[in-house]
Amino acid sequence: MTILITGATGLIGKEIVKQCHAEGHNVHYLTTSKSKLANEHNYNGFYWNPDAKDIDHTCFEGVSTIINLVGASISKRWTTEYKQEILESRTKTAQLLIDTIKANKYSIDHVISASAIGIYPSSLTNYYTEENDTVSDSFLGEVVEQWEQAVDEFKTLGCKLAKIRIGLVLSDDGGALPEIVKPVKFGAGAAFGHGKQWQSWIHIQDLAGIFLYTLKYKLEGIYNGVAPNAVTNTELTKMVAKVIERPLILPNIPKLAMKLMLGEMHILLFESQRVSSQKIETKGYHFKFANLRPALQDLLQ
Repeated sequence: MTILITGATGLIGKEIVKQCHAEGHNVHYLTTSKSKLANEHNYNGFYWNPDAKDIDHTCFEGVSTIINLVGASISKRWTTEYKQEILESRTKTAQLLIDTIKANKYSIDHVISASAIGIYPSSLTNYYTEENDTVSDSFLGEVVEQWEQAVDEFKTLGCKLAKIRIGLVLSDDGGALPEIVKPVKFGAGAAFGHGKQWQSWIHIQDLAGIFLYTLKYKLEGIYNGVAPNAVTNTELTKMVAKVIERPLILPNIPKLAMKLMLGEMHILLFESQRVSSQKIETKGYHFKFANLRPALQDLLQ
């Protein structure tokens, strides 16, 4: 099978490519950087410039499934201009893919798109399933709602569509975990605010595994890309310290301090979403890392 992946050179994309190759799939990928173009027997790069609506449409030749991961990082200060980039890097790219497929009459069977649990309102008490229809009034909620609406347009191609709402991705190769570990390693680690906010995390191998499982069984609809056992921010911080064998001696970091340092983006540290993984489990997916400690031991030891 040949799969087209957008965002293939990012943190999640690299693990999905690795698992696709392990399953014997060929990968086509789109990149905005000509220096990242490769031409190998099972890994072929194609150039695109979404801002200019420019795309090498031959990327769709022989492709039956698209895995859509493209989107500007949310871990960068949210200026007015950058907030627009965060949104448009998700919505306009989806529209460009759809328009190009239609214009060139390609046939796509299945689209699996990234989404995010940021669509769920922040809550210390709610337990969110995919059936929840209340959207967070935060910037992230707005982004994910518009992102999913843009992705829904893939259905006009007559293909199956799945959306994976991704939680806190744990990887030793980038993302949040190295940033969490760094202050703990130097004795400056601490929970944020009251520390009771829920962190619905997932090991990078399981997240890629869910995408591949969705591909294999042609799943449709929304699935939460989180591990079965969410933890609080305090529990996460303490477990990191325990696994790397460092003490936690500082008091919790006040919310105001992080707001002054990060601006609006500080909500990434204080939003609380306890999210269910039951739907993908009932479809038969078995988590390799269902609990935090073994996940951290795998990544940090």
